[in-house]
Amino acid sequence: MDMMYEKIAMYQKNHQSIVVVTAVDKQGDGPVEVGKKMIVHPDGRSEGTVGGGALEHLAIERAKEIFHTKQPKHERYGLNGGKVIPNAETLPMVCGGIVTLYYEFVGIQQKVYIFGAGHVSQALVNVLKTLPFYIVVIDEREDVITRFEGAHQKICSNFSEFIKNENEILSSYVVVVTPSHRYDFEIIHHLLEKTYHGRYLGLLCSKAKMRKFLEDTEQRFGKNLDLSFLYAPIGLNLGGGTPEAIAVSIASELLAVSNEKDSHNHMRSKHPNTPKYWEVK
Repeated sequence: MDMMYEKIAMYQKNHQSIVVVTAVDKQGDGPVEVGKKMIVHPDGRSEGTVGGGALEHLAIERAKEIFHTKQPKHERYGLNGGKVIPNAETLPMVCGGIVTLYYEFVGIQQKVYIFGAGHVSQALVNVLKTLPFYIVVIDEREDVITRFEGAHQKICSNFSEFIKNENEILSSYVVVVTPSHRYDFEIIHHLLEKTYHGRYLGLLCSKAKMRKFLEDTEQRFGKNLDLSFLYAPIGLNLGGGTPEAIAVSIASELLAVSNEKDSHNHMRSKHPNTPKYWEVK
């Protein structure tokens, strides 16, 4: 058990988000003792055990959901596939007891990944670092990322390779402000391929670039794709074209989304003739 606490502390120190599953109660027979813990990673890998079998399989799936909600919860499981137990989910096991598991997210509550380390990104980080966000900036240009300031993490990497190996990004906030529309489209398409399920994916773009993106995306993924989380053009309609003004616009939109505030004037709805791609089909 001491080893599990050491691992949890290590992941916290390294800013790696995990879900800790703990057996907090057991009635009757069951495959796990009270106090046992399991660590679940965003990609479904696990360390430790809460009993194995159907119970542990379900616990891992429920833990993966917690990465999205980041909210703790208790769940009660009946380990008798042929018996209905009040206020408990019945599992196909024959132990006969009842086990209660507690799920707890351990990590950064609000993480923002920013692709591109140019002038807008630097201005945006200057604003976001004063707010409750953990900031990761990614750029392929070593000289540019080296002199970037203010981010909690700076990563020099090929954009596609980074997304391939970073599962936590799929439930986090993402801002795409690279110097090339080719990179922008590539980043978002890779996230869609990995089934991005976060609440905010913002793209800095013109109206024409946005239309081109929608055309390319429809050709690649079809017409019925859910893009309700996409904000393109990015930001609230506050006015101003300097990097600093754009940064305030983006930060304001991030705050509005993270705090579940609506009725704001988003840039994506500024033009009346623009397809309302964000409306769920």
